[in-house]
Amino acid sequence: MTRQPHDQFAKEYLEELLTSLGKVETSKDVKSEVREIDVWFVPNTSSSNTSELGLLAKMAATSCLFEPFRNAPSEVEIRSCLLKLYTVHGDLLRQAKRSLSEGELPCLWILTPSCSSRMLNGFEAKIQESENWVEGVYFLPELLKGAIVAINQLPVVEDTLWLRVLGKGRTQKQAVEELVQLSEGSYKWDQLLEILASWRKNIEVKDNVNDEDRELIMNLSPAYLKQREEWRQEGLQEGRQEGEVTLLLRLLRRRFGEIAPDLEQRITSLSIPQLETLVDAQLDFSNLDDLVTWLSAQS
Repeated sequence: MTRQPHDQFAKEYLEELLTSLGKVETSKDVKSEVREIDVWFVPNTSSSNTSELGLLAKMAATSCLFEPFRNAPSEVEIRSCLLKLYTVHGDLLRQAKRSLSEGELPCLWILTPSCSSRMLNGFEAKIQESENWVEGVYFLPELLKGAIVAINQLPVVEDTLWLRVLGKGRTQKQAVEELVQLSEGSYKWDQLLEILASWRKNIEVKDNVNDEDRELIMNLSPAYLKQREEWRQEGLQEGRQEGEVTLLLRLLRRRFGEIAPDLEQRITSLSIPQLETLVDAQLDFSNLDDLVTWLSAQS
C-alpha cells in the first residue's frame, strides 16, 4: 500500500517522458503469480533526438522494464522485479516464431532513492565505467540483464534531472526546483509540472498525512505553486467560471480520456463552488462512472 501513490505518479511521469521515444505501457499484466509491471517500454525503430532526456534516454535505448520505488527496496522486492523480467522473457520466447538473441530481450531498471553497499555487494551490482555510465547506475552480472539506479548518487547535472525527480528528500527537492526553472523558458515541460502538482494535491488531501508525506508536499511545492499560478492566470483571462471548467476538463481528460459531450455540458453548467469542489473530488474517482454519480448527487 505504501507504494501506491508513488506508483501512480511514477507511471504517469515516465509515460509522459518516454512517449516521444517509443511505446509505453503502464501496469502491464504478466502471467503466473507475478504482479503487474510498473512501466514497460519499447523504443521506436526510427531514430530521434533524445539528448533532452539525457540518462533516461540512454536507458531507454532498448526495450526494458522500469520498476520505480519510493523507498529503498528489500532483497525480496528486488528478486520480485527480476522474476517479472524473466517471466516476460519466457513469454516473448514462447510467442516468437524464431529464436531471440540476448540483445532482443528486455532489460530491467530498478529505480530506488538510495541503495546500501550491502545490497549492492549482495547482488554484485557494479558501475560500468567502460560504457560511460555515471555514478549511481549499478549493473547486475551481465547475464541477469538488470541494473539498480541509486538516484541519490547520480551526479547533479541536467542529464540526470528526469531521474532525480523520482528521488527523495534534498535530491528530489533540488530536482523539482530545476524542473520549474527549466519550464520557465519552455512550455514543453508544462505537462510534467501538472503531473507533479496533481501528485502533491493527491497527497495533501489524503487522510493521515505522515512526516514522509509532509516532506514530499514540501518537495513538490515549487511545481504546485507555479502550476496553480498558471491556472489562476488562465482563470483571469477566461473568466473565473470558464477557467474552473477549463482546469477541471483538462484534469479529467488526462485521467480518463475524452469526456462525452453530455457530461461536458453538465460540468459547464455547474456553479463556481461546485466546480471548485469537483476539482478535489475527482482525485478519488476511479472511472467516469464516479463522475456521473457525483454529478447526479448535485441535482
